[in-house]
Amino acid sequence: MTTDTTDTLQKFIFDNAAVRGEFVEISDTWREIQARHAYPPAVKTVLGEMVAAAALLSANLKFNGAIIMQIHGDGPVRLLVVECDSDLRLRATAKVAEGSVIADDASLTDLLNVSGHGRFIITLDPIDKVPGQQPYQGIVPLDGEDMATVIENYMLRSEQLDTRLWLAADEQVSRGLLLQKLPRHSGKDDQTVQASEAEDLETWNRAVMLASTLKQPELLSTGIHTLMERLFWEETIRVFDPAHPQFHCSCTREKVGNMLKMLGREEVDSALAELGQLGVNCDFCGKHYDFDKVDCAQLFASDEPVQALLPASDVKH
Repeated sequence: MTTDTTDTLQKFIFDNAAVRGEFVEISDTWREIQARHAYPPAVKTVLGEMVAAAALLSANLKFNGAIIMQIHGDGPVRLLVVECDSDLRLRATAKVAEGSVIADDASLTDLLNVSGHGRFIITLDPIDKVPGQQPYQGIVPLDGEDMATVIENYMLRSEQLDTRLWLAADEQVSRGLLLQKLPRHSGKDDQTVQASEAEDLETWNRAVMLASTLKQPELLSTGIHTLMERLFWEETIRVFDPAHPQFHCSCTREKVGNMLKMLGREEVDSALAELGQLGVNCDFCGKHYDFDKVDCAQLFASDEPVQALLPASDVKH
């Protein structure tokens, strides 16, 4: 399949070592995400870095489904959400407290962790769930001064994987680099395994040292293939066919109806009595849904359980 998008995720591995890497460059999709919201520059930076990180992590998923990254903040930014599925289809949104004044150089702590109560959540949501299966969800404190450090700490704590990330975003592009040191499986020859692990560690340390020379301005201004050649030109690496992230919103009328059910019948009936019908806009894509009294009555006539992973909409009432 051919594509004219500039959005690219490039996987590569280091030969003879259990170390893998990925570069991602997201521009068209990132501008599509921003198109419906006037986020302050500092919010765009953090959300854009999350978009790059979600694509990098999603590319390694071993199931058909989505990774959902959320930060619940206690500062002027109350919520950041990025969702990326196994086909690298992305959507993202941010909730900023009304009336907030945010400096252009505000840090992640200034935005989301003023009182130290911010939380970082990763949800893995398979599409083909078996009956009774719930999505996997990991929740940790917002531990880190920037988005890359927060995710590195999460991966080490929750997945026991050595992971390093370099992330950058502005209004035009979101880019990132991921390096990951993979575990070796025990074999019959312990001596051989030990030698391989020593080589893995040497390659890992060298790759991290090289990548750590990469600064955010360079990451923002340089294409990923140029960066790969510049950083790892002395390494023997194997490059795979590129993948292409794209914007996609999975909102449906059914999902919005489930969100209304979560509000509860009393609140929905109160809003209907005041307005006659409810208008709901998707936070991710801006699509509008209307629900009148008959629609809402049908929602609550169903006995099906309600399951929602993230707040996807604003109810206008």
